[in-house]
Amino acid sequence: MIEVRGLSRSYGELKAVDDVSFDIDRREIVGLLGHNGAGKTTIMKMLTGFLEPSSGTIRIDGMEIAEQRRAVQRRIGYLPENCPLYPDMTVLDHLDYQASLHGIAPSGRPAAIRRAVERTELGAKAMAQVSTLSRGYRQRLGVAQAILHEPDILILDEPTNGLDPSQIQHMRSLIRELAGRATVIISTHILQEVEAICGRVLIMRAGKLALDGALGDIGAHPRLFVTLDRGPDEVRDALRGLDGMTDLAHLGDAGIRRRYALSTDDPQAMAPRVAQLVSDKGWPLYALETERRDLEALFGAVSGTAAGAGPASPIPANAVPASPLQGAAAVDAANTAAGEGRHV
Repeated sequence: MIEVRGLSRSYGELKAVDDVSFDIDRREIVGLLGHNGAGKTTIMKMLTGFLEPSSGTIRIDGMEIAEQRRAVQRRIGYLPENCPLYPDMTVLDHLDYQASLHGIAPSGRPAAIRRAVERTELGAKAMAQVSTLSRGYRQRLGVAQAILHEPDILILDEPTNGLDPSQIQHMRSLIRELAGRATVIISTHILQEVEAICGRVLIMRAGKLALDGALGDIGAHPRLFVTLDRGPDEVRDALRGLDGMTDLAHLGDAGIRRRYALSTDDPQAMAPRVAQLVSDKGWPLYALETERRDLEALFGAVSGTAAGAGPASPIPANAVPASPLQGAAAVDAANTAAGEGRHV
């Protein structure tokens, strides 16, 4: 549905987006993540045709946006982070005006507006002036105008911003419903939102696509971390006989303490065996824990803010691969970095 190749955007000397490529299939829900200034909003503006790329191509359902901008835009619904609204209009007047901008015929507007109002639960405020709406209702109005014309692609920048917990649950359900016929791209700083509704994540770092992976790969095959004061050869010899252990890696030292990662199919079952062996050996056991593998740890590893990594710094030339990490291999690489407390 969406094909992006070599996409870049520069503002003078600043390269906001740098040679980004990815594909998004029909009816996918994709989370676009990254710190402020990573290039997320710039990518979304280029996908919607509001901003021209400095180089690269964007194709939407086979149509190149540079050549068929209006045709592409008619198929896109867009919620910007700070959605512009007309404060002197009522909610219904605002939606009627937006319906006209979307090219919806006058005869079809009442049904389209009614459907959008019901989906976003705006009925109680239908006759209210936009200037009187709370932040949460303004956000819902922004979503309503984005879905008025039943777009094939929905691009949402911070869709749950300002919503209360019950409204967030409703918005999640709405996005899942819309994904039954539309491709959805969501940019948010709330990682729980991505975990709750997305099937895939794109993580930006300093203008580059640092990771493209399925969320289903996150959490697979966690390792068991153990910290001892013994050398690698001695530890490897001692643990080699444990049932279920497939690999042992020396992660690093902190004084006399040495951290190891044990690969196993069942870390929870392996933990008491390791503890018992260490006790039988009479070794001090400084730490024994299962590797944390969730989106927060993955994001920290890829964006350079993993625990122990220190503050994020400009990307060295070799810090991000020339092409983005893909799929399960991407998640494994990032999770390894998170476990070792270093950058990808």
